[in-house]
Amino acid sequence: MKLLRYIAFPFMPFYYAVTWMRNILYDFGVKSSKSYDFPLICVGNLSTGGTGKTPMVEYLIRLLKTDCNLATLSRGYGRKTKGFQIGTETASAEILGDEPFQFYSKFSDDIRVAVDGDRQNGIAKLLALKPTPEVVVLDDAFQHRKVKAGFNILLTTFANPYVDDWVLPTGNLREPRTGAKRAQAIMVTKCPEGINEVEKKKIIDKIKPKNGQNVFFSTISYGKSVISKKDALELKTLPKFTLVTGIANAESLVTFLKQKHLDFSHLEYKDHYHFSENDVKDIAKNDLIVTTEKDYMRLKDWEALNGKLYYLPIETQIDESEVFDGLVRKFVFN
Repeated sequence: MKLLRYIAFPFMPFYYAVTWMRNILYDFGVKSSKSYDFPLICVGNLSTGGTGKTPMVEYLIRLLKTDCNLATLSRGYGRKTKGFQIGTETASAEILGDEPFQFYSKFSDDIRVAVDGDRQNGIAKLLALKPTPEVVVLDDAFQHRKVKAGFNILLTTFANPYVDDWVLPTGNLREPRTGAKRAQAIMVTKCPEGINEVEKKKIIDKIKPKNGQNVFFSTISYGKSVISKKDALELKTLPKFTLVTGIANAESLVTFLKQKHLDFSHLEYKDHYHFSENDVKDIAKNDLIVTTEKDYMRLKDWEALNGKLYYLPIETQIDESEVFDGLVRKFVFN
């Protein structure tokens, strides 16, 4: 894979120029970007994935859901449907996509969950609902510049910050690093526990935030038990198991499980992988299967996995969360 990236290096200036020019056209109003008169929060990144957008959206849901009519709007990557879809009792990962279906499964009593590749159309459809959402969280919409969010949260990982990366196809960036200027908050995700102030300052100095731009640091908090439809098992009591992942970057999870001295093998698939019947037959040969919550949404209805399939829940823990929460709430309610 690295060899292919090096071979593709001559194409990188072309990709850089195209994405840079696209941003310039939006910045100077040649291409139109629609603003809204209600709070619109965007969670996104510059890289191609694996920065922790899903737990960040869930963090915002928990922060805001009791104080306003809240909705999430995603593209619905990997779904088999088209156009605008909203979470209902018949929702599934095939209808909404795995991440929105995860939001719906956990928060359907408190929020509306919708998907639409056309964010303007999706917002219009949401505003036609009764009761009308008062706040919309846009999932993975940092490059969707036809919509102008009032508060942009840009995610970048501790291990691979965008300032050390290159644009596609040599690197992982969807657009040049200068796109970070659009963010009101930059969240450095997947930090090691106990990250100190010296390490934070090094990253902040590399990011060079502009005036008024806040940099925060967050870690992944893993659950103490794995969960299935019927029961839960404590991590420390798990016998040998098979870890199944279809996410952009499973490195943090694998490292965590190894640090717990757990005995497991790893079946790794590409991000948003559509598990076939043959895949499930192979997976079902194992007695105990642990997966991510996102992958669980695509696997849980396979009968062959009943009684074998568990997921490990995660949450985002933000350092100086009171400051971050205050910024978000000030934007929403002031």
